[in-house]
Amino acid sequence: MLVLVVYCHPVETSFHAALHEEVVRNLRAAGHEVDDCDLYAEGFDPVLSREERLGYHEVPSNQIPLKPYVERLQWAEGIVFCFPTWCFGLPAMLKGYFDRLFMPGVAFDLRDPQNVKPMLTNIQRISAVVTYGRPRWVAWYMGDPPRKIVTRYMRRLTGKQARVDYHAHYHMNVATEPQRRRFLARVGSAMARFA
Repeated sequence: MLVLVVYCHPVETSFHAALHEEVVRNLRAAGHEVDDCDLYAEGFDPVLSREERLGYHEVPSNQIPLKPYVERLQWAEGIVFCFPTWCFGLPAMLKGYFDRLFMPGVAFDLRDPQNVKPMLTNIQRISAVVTYGRPRWVAWYMGDPPRKIVTRYMRRLTGKQARVDYHAHYHMNVATEPQRRRFLARVGSAMARFA
């Protein structure tokens, strides 16, 4: 399978960096072709400019500023997001990736606004590896936007055909080393079975 890994964390010594490495290593060991998109390392600009917003609906010229990222997304058969939850949402860098890249002509067909059609039908498999600083009940109380973006919004953009899983480690603020090791192993096993 052709798998796009979208990784978003600025610190190379973080637990999330170890999770990212585990994701990529196990996907490759399982025989998948992996495009490893490290948003911070690549210097991705998350800011939707005035010009981009004004041309947002102008297909296909709206894709010109992000052509390489559009091609990578359209290439993928599977996608794995690897990110921390900050302020109960996506990190700004990843939110900007969604804001700029998931546009008309790429993620959805908006020619008939009453009948929006999904365009990421090339993606058959979606997964996410996510950490939270707070317990699960607090994320639930806050509505858990990251989980909804991955399990609902992303799946909808595939025409509701993609299989989705979501691997979350809650309460990272007090996680012990054995808890982190267990989650790392769980993520590795999930990626080894990714199909």
